[in-house]
Amino acid sequence: MQTVAQSQSSTETDWVSRFADDVIAESERRAPGKPVVVASGLSPSGPIHLGNLREVMTPHLVADEIRRRGYTVRHLISWDDYDRYRKVPNGVPGIDESWAEHIGKPLTSVPAPAGSAYPNWAEHFKAAMTAALDELGVEYDGISQTEQYTAGTYREQILHAMRHRADIDAVLDRYRTKKDPAAAGAKGGKKPQQKKVDEAELEAEAGSGAANEDDGSGGSSGYFPYKPYCGNCEKDLTTVTSYDDDSTELNYTCTACGFAETVRLSEFNRGKLVWKVDWPMRWAYEGVIFEPSGVDHSSPGSSFVVGGQIVREIFDGVQPIGPMYAFVGISGMAKMSSSKGGVPTPADALKIMEAPLLRWLYARRKPNQSFKIAFDQEIQRLYDEWDSLARKVADGSVLPADAAAYARAIGTAAGELPSTPRPLPYRTLASVVDITAGHDEQTLRILSELDPENPLTSLDEARPRLDRAENWITSQVPAEARTIVRDEPDKELLGSLDEQGRQSLRLLVEGLDSHWSLDGLTTLVYGVPKILAGLEPDAKPTPELKVAQRSFFALLYRLLVSRDTGPRLPTLLLAVGADRVRRLLGE
Repeated sequence: MQTVAQSQSSTETDWVSRFADDVIAESERRAPGKPVVVASGLSPSGPIHLGNLREVMTPHLVADEIRRRGYTVRHLISWDDYDRYRKVPNGVPGIDESWAEHIGKPLTSVPAPAGSAYPNWAEHFKAAMTAALDELGVEYDGISQTEQYTAGTYREQILHAMRHRADIDAVLDRYRTKKDPAAAGAKGGKKPQQKKVDEAELEAEAGSGAANEDDGSGGSSGYFPYKPYCGNCEKDLTTVTSYDDDSTELNYTCTACGFAETVRLSEFNRGKLVWKVDWPMRWAYEGVIFEPSGVDHSSPGSSFVVGGQIVREIFDGVQPIGPMYAFVGISGMAKMSSSKGGVPTPADALKIMEAPLLRWLYARRKPNQSFKIAFDQEIQRLYDEWDSLARKVADGSVLPADAAAYARAIGTAAGELPSTPRPLPYRTLASVVDITAGHDEQTLRILSELDPENPLTSLDEARPRLDRAENWITSQVPAEARTIVRDEPDKELLGSLDEQGRQSLRLLVEGLDSHWSLDGLTTLVYGVPKILAGLEPDAKPTPELKVAQRSFFALLYRLLVSRDTGPRLPTLLLAVGADRVRRLLGE
């Protein structure tokens, strides 16, 4: 299989190829002969939304290009399921305020929403994302942080961080700019209590992993970059009161339930490093070469900026290369936040659009460019653009970067994704299922008449695009905007027409049989006003003619569906059927 990059020089390549060049070079410099490691982090603290998907798709596209070039690549997705449950999210079915009693516990210790088939909160929300990634063709190695921490996988890294807690504290202190006045006056050599910028909401929006914790500062016994989960209530509302480097004996108390415990950290597996230490620790442990992060990480004191210093100064590692990625929006909505209920997820998008189209949205824009995913009428224009691109690829007129994005959308190094055998226009499919209410026999009749010379013989030829269009109509189009064809002629409107109005209907009805196809009816409905104006049917429209056409179209809509607008008229006429059109237009 020819790679996407093979047809382009390095100066012409798309953003994916440019990053692939950089990642390969960096990997050969850092770890020659070893698999290239790229990474993503997802926190299943609630529905994983389409903004979070950019955290996965950016390294996925780069990893896939590297695989196409013959390299071995590991795309790690760290499921940050050992994060604390920090609040009850809005808009999640099957939960109520009683879930607030679990705040502070690991996500894997929180019950799943009522009625879920999964054992805990984290697994419930991981499941939908896992299914979506499979449909999108994303190849990855999933890593549960619950499993890693509770198995003691990071024990040496934790002990190392505790030994170097003063050094970590010094790095973090460079970014602590707001002093607590009360703590600033403390005596006896105690470190002043200091505040950090609260980034939890921002980083959660960027899909950048477990940005839900403090940095470990505070407590009269000094700084500790490790938080135990309480042995009694399981919450992380704990304070380390002492720690001995030699014996690894650690004492903590829980502010939630009053429980206190002494443990040996060399044997203890019920806690984790705070986020700003945990993330760089994993970079070094996994040997990550490439990992993107949200634009919020460009600010001083952010996890990515601080992590770059901690991985180098504490863990003797190197920060990954990777872009800051911009926000993803939904039609007219602002940037997404998983803290808000009802935000669309990849699973929601895949119900109304095919996987290649969704991949294309992430592939065609540079990571630092924001874009929107359409759940409204804009999805029809988006599909038109996608189909136009496919035609340009087929006839060889496509630009190189557009060809690369298309190739990345329709398949991966492992092969092409499933596609629709007869990709009929999405707007046409949506109009037909809207008018027929999804009736298969009627739908097939109409679709088979779109192109009489090459008729559709089975609805399976139009799937899965047909199913996506039907899902869009039934789930995203308001009931009042659905198309309902009249049962009886509008005699009052027909009786009020002047001679020109009646003549326009006669011309249309007389031309139905000879123009009964999508292209033919398009010519007919646009041509009737031209003929009435004394012009040839193929005459170029003038401003006056466009006004006449709009008036004629509005008349047809009122007579057929009792509205001034509706589906494209050629599609509507096919859907209604010639006999019924004649009857509704007064023969």
